[in-house]
Amino acid sequence: MNGMLGKRAISSLVSLLALIVLVFFLSRLTGDPAALYLPVDASEAMRENFREIHGLNDPVIVQFGRYLGDLVQLDFGESLRKARPAIDVVLEAFVWTLWLALITMTLVTVAAIIVGSVAAFHVGRPFDRFASVLSLIGASAPDFWIAIIGIVVFSVSFGWLPTSGTGTIWHWILPISVLFVRPFGLILQVVRGSMITALGSPYVKTARAKGVKNRPVIFVHTLRNAMLPVITVIGDQAAALLNGAVVVETIFGFPGVGKLMIDSILQRDFNVILAAIMVTAVAIFIMNILIDIAYALLDPRIRT
Repeated sequence: MNGMLGKRAISSLVSLLALIVLVFFLSRLTGDPAALYLPVDASEAMRENFREIHGLNDPVIVQFGRYLGDLVQLDFGESLRKARPAIDVVLEAFVWTLWLALITMTLVTVAAIIVGSVAAFHVGRPFDRFASVLSLIGASAPDFWIAIIGIVVFSVSFGWLPTSGTGTIWHWILPISVLFVRPFGLILQVVRGSMITALGSPYVKTARAKGVKNRPVIFVHTLRNAMLPVITVIGDQAAALLNGAVVVETIFGFPGVGKLMIDSILQRDFNVILAAIMVTAVAIFIMNILIDIAYALLDPRIRT
């Protein structure tokens, strides 16, 4: 198991380095920051001075080498827009995204496992058909469309919920609800299919023959053996929430790392872009390692 985790850590570091190289050079293609941060009538001397102060006059490969040297010392540079360490700006935003993803995935996981397990136990019956339609709609509906419909219905028409901000619990309802729909539909489908397969196993038939009640059959004997593919999907969807909540955060003005990345790209704040990408990537790599550990805990064969 230690060897498996070591290989995973090494591959994650290689992927992270490749990501840094790609994002660094692509971000430089967005334009000259001096054109944004200086007045329109700024002289060429002022622009040259701005570039010199921020190290933008050097060739890109020299800038990259200097950035890697600073990165080894855990120096992520300074935000051009906020004149603060870029990592501080990113971590402040990442906390909001992390809470949003954590709350959403907790609700999604509990709801999908319960509904999917009950649907599998009553396969072919009305509840199973209803759950299948619900999962299909959830997995197919785009986030931006659900967000717009939610704002039109619950904010504009009824005035029940605010459209942006994080001041109260009511500000969180729409973003969480929108992010809930797609992973719920996908995880529900996997739980249902995996549980149907597990319920047809000989050990389940033996448990039923011994008179074990339905609830222990579902949640004790069957669920653990059906969880391996479910954990994979849960991990994928959790990573997607961390990495892909950009649209929802932008629509609802949620101060997370997704919105920060969009703003930083538009404002050519290179150091913040790189810091945001790296923090998100490290979080996803850690999540993948935790999924591998969960595999080993559920299936002893993986430990060897």
